[in-house]
Amino acid sequence: MAVTMKQMSLIVSFFGVLSFIFGVIAENKKPASGTAIQGKGVVICKYPADPTVVLGYLSVASLVVATVAGYFSLFYPYKGKSVPQSVLFRSTSFAVFFNIALFSAGLALTLILWPTITEQLHLSRNVHHNLQTDCPTAKTGLLGGGAFISLDSALFWLVALMLADNAREDHFDEVEGKDLKTGVQC
Repeated sequence: MAVTMKQMSLIVSFFGVLSFIFGVIAENKKPASGTAIQGKGVVICKYPADPTVVLGYLSVASLVVATVAGYFSLFYPYKGKSVPQSVLFRSTSFAVFFNIALFSAGLALTLILWPTITEQLHLSRNVHHNLQTDCPTAKTGLLGGGAFISLDSALFWLVALMLADNAREDHFDEVEGKDLKTGVQC
């Protein structure tokens, strides 16, 4: 069974929204700080159990799936008819939204991965030799911001897909028009 544009748009939308939801929940569940426990010459930070790291990585995975699906949906040969990339990039609107979608996906990936990895490091490296440490957590707001940009990225992929569909239709209309003028059958 062949994949349709409608199915690809649903895949991109689903994983974009899923990435957003995971990122927002991860931001809301992140503790403000840990509890410092004094030891002999060290401070051990105890953090409450929370799903921030797991949700952060799930958000990243969903974003990657949405981005890969969005990218491949633009160049997939629907109904067995492929279009050269040069035809798609001839459209200025398509080129602009394609680049915005790529940039926003990269920015979202950065803003979600950075605090997720930082939080994982805080949880695993919780013994500090600085007795004045206050048991920090990852920077507040980055996960939520990354989640919103992740949703924006999925929306930009959908706009680029609509513009690619328009460029495909124009290309095939143009090709069929030339074939009718020359009398060549497709």
